[in-house]
Amino acid sequence: MTISRRQALIGTGAIVGASLSEWTRAWALDQPFTPEKGAALRILRPKPFVQTESAAFAHLVRAFAAATGIPVEISEASNPQVLLKGAMAAETGSGPDLIWSIHADAHLYPEKLVDLSDVADYLDGKLGGWYPIAREYGIHDGAWVCLPVALNGNFMSYRISWLEQAGFDRFPANLEDFMRLAKQLKKINHPIGLPLGASVTDGNCWVHWLLWQFGGAVFDEANRPTIRSPETLQALEYARELFPYFVNGTLTWSDDSNNEAFAIGEIGCTNNPVSIYAEMVAAGNPVAADTNHALYPIGPLGRPTEFHIMRPMMLFKHTRFPRAAKAFLIFMMEHPQFDNFLIGSVGQLSHTLKAYDTNSVWTSDPKRTVFREAAARCRSFAYKGKLGYAAAAVLSDQIVLEMFSEAASGQLSPRDAIERAERRVLRYIES
Repeated sequence: MTISRRQALIGTGAIVGASLSEWTRAWALDQPFTPEKGAALRILRPKPFVQTESAAFAHLVRAFAAATGIPVEISEASNPQVLLKGAMAAETGSGPDLIWSIHADAHLYPEKLVDLSDVADYLDGKLGGWYPIAREYGIHDGAWVCLPVALNGNFMSYRISWLEQAGFDRFPANLEDFMRLAKQLKKINHPIGLPLGASVTDGNCWVHWLLWQFGGAVFDEANRPTIRSPETLQALEYARELFPYFVNGTLTWSDDSNNEAFAIGEIGCTNNPVSIYAEMVAAGNPVAADTNHALYPIGPLGRPTEFHIMRPMMLFKHTRFPRAAKAFLIFMMEHPQFDNFLIGSVGQLSHTLKAYDTNSVWTSDPKRTVFREAAARCRSFAYKGKLGYAAAAVLSDQIVLEMFSEAASGQLSPRDAIERAERRVLRYIES
């Protein structure tokens, strides 16, 4: 059997003593995609909420460039801008080679994207296999139209001492106790705050979780619209009962607002990735010591169904350097690069390949351990149906989030909010 230089470095543990650049040079000789001559890559990614994640990604990119001689240009934009620029790249056939996007944009324009099945299969065989949610997001009509690099796990963040003042020794595990916690936190002037304004991430995460926990869904297993149901009505009635215990202003909250409100002590509980805690730790904010994270409570459904934020990379057909881009993707996802990237993200990114279950980021700080569960507990926003144009359009149009906002605030009755949402969903089914 022939043993490559890269395998020798890994097998003997020499990578610990060798420089990363030595390892990456060995990787470049051993990896399956030969880059095009004169290749250069442009990558667009969302602005990170955790600066150490940004630094870790930049280090990874520099290591790839050093190993291969391929220059890589990184640009950053807000989540909404990334979505817009991805759509523009698909429409015009120009723009970045790779876009590190959000959710399931790839299912809006799969015909514009390079088939990444060879990359996905290579990683699947080497790194313990993909979690099922990665396959759901990655595959369209039998082909991998994006690479589900990671998730932003989105769980409950709460103040430990205020939870205890409210009479709880642990975070509620069911919706009945969660309602009781909300009432008690409001009573001691530390209310909860869950976003109900326009949101790419946090607002959509909690309303989909609540809809699903009552057994509701936008689509059924046959991909038929099923948002008008007794289960959806029950979810909206619960949200309407919960809303008076929110802090004021959540109807206009963006994805940044709950971070700010939690960090300055306006709220005692919200849903978010690890970024609130990570940024407080980095800044030496004493509130970090009084912060912890918890799984979402379980409702009548009786099992976890959570919506976490998929972060897939898409490779556009307009690229001149598809082999170089594929080489970058496997470089990013392999040991030790992705290990270091996860550690640098301090839990803001959760893995989609099972080999990274044992990464030290999940155990070095027990307050981050819950985020290891994101891929196993996640459902796509198309649940119970399948991802595709209609589901992606429903999410992009904020239909579920606005339905909850209208019903919770009393702008519409729960029944009227459901009827309006159903009309909007049907437009995408019929178009």
